[in-house]
Parts: sequence; structure tokens; C-alpha cells
Amino acid sequence: MSLVIVEERPDSPDAQQLIGELDTHLESFPYPAESRHAFSVEKLLSDAVVFFVMRFDAEPVACCGLKLFGKEYGEVKRMYVREGYRGRGFGKAMLDHLATYALQNGVSLLRLETGIYQKEAIGLYERYGFQRRSPFGEYRIDPMSVYFEKLI
Repeated sequence: MSLVIVEERPDSPDAQQLIGELDTHLESFPYPAESRHAFSVEKLLSDAVVFFVMRFDAEPVACCGLKLFGKEYGEVKRMYVREGYRGRGFGKAMLDHLATYALQNGVSLLRLETGIYQKEAIGLYERYGFQRRSPFGEYRIDPMSVYFEKLI
């Protein structure tokens, strides 16, 4: 069994498949339009978000992006692990990979926004050591959002 994480364009077939599944999953929750902050594939590309796909035995099972804001911080974007592969440590492995990438690029702070209904994601981030914080960047106070950061 092999687990690999590779940098890929978010418009690659596997990345688009995973992002599509994530969008379908998020659409099942009652978030109002103004509380939906997910980047489209086009936005990931235009904002130069580095994007990674995780494969387990060659099967794409997870994805995640990291948008660097200079050396100030990196924002975790489009984190997703396919349902059948959750609970195996793949989310933690992806966060480890993002943290390594950030540090290699001179960034020692990770931040993210997630929705209040993403209970599994919130649990993962808290177990990983992320701390809740106030909105950052272009985000504003939103009862549908939870904001996190972690010094790495």
C-alpha cells in the first residue's frame, strides 16, 4: 500500500473530480450564499494556489490547496478527503504536507476558514493543534464560519 501526495494543477482530471465531490458535499448543508467561501477551480488558478492530490494505491483520495500571503501566512483551501477514506489519518498527512511546504517557503503560520457544519473537519483541525481565532484577511464575522490558525 502506498500513499503519495503530489502537486497538481487544480484543473487536472483527478483534482477536478475531488473538488466536484467536495462541492456536492458542501451543497448538502444550509449555508447561505454569503457564507460560501470555497474557491472555484478558476479562482484557485488565478490566485496561484498551490494544489495537492493525495493518492492511496494510485487512487485519488484527498486534495488540498495552500494560498501563500507572502511570508505572513498560508491559507488552507479546498481540504477534502473522500468519505470512504476518512478516519485513516489522511487528513493529518495532508496537513503535515502543507506545513512542510509552507515552512520550505518561509511561512510559519497556517490559517483557514471552515463552516460550522463541517464537524469532522473542525475536529481534525483542533486535534492538529489549530486554535480558533477571529476572521482574517477578507473574511468578516459570520455565524456560519469558524476561523483557525496554527503556528508551525
